[in-house]
Amino acid sequence: MLDWGPVFVPVVLFVLFTPGLLFQLPGHRRWVEFGSFQTSGAAILMHSLLFFGFICLFLFAVKIHLYIS
Repeated sequence: MLDWGPVFVPVVLFVLFTPGLLFQLPGHRRWVEFGSFQTSGAAILMHSLLFFGFICLFLFAVKIHLYIS
C-alpha cells in the first residue's frame, strides 16, 4: 500500500496558507485580513514560515500516514 500522507498534507496546507486566499498575515491595513486576494512580500514570508512549521509538525512530529486501498 502507498502512503498518501506526505502528499495529502502539503496540498491541504498549501491551500490553507496561500496568502490572501483565506487569510493574510500581515494584511495591508490590519494585522490579519480575510479574503483580500492581495499579497505582499511580508505576507509571503510569514505564510512560508507557517507552511514550513506545520509541514514539520504534521509529517515529522505527528507522523501522519494515510493509506488508501
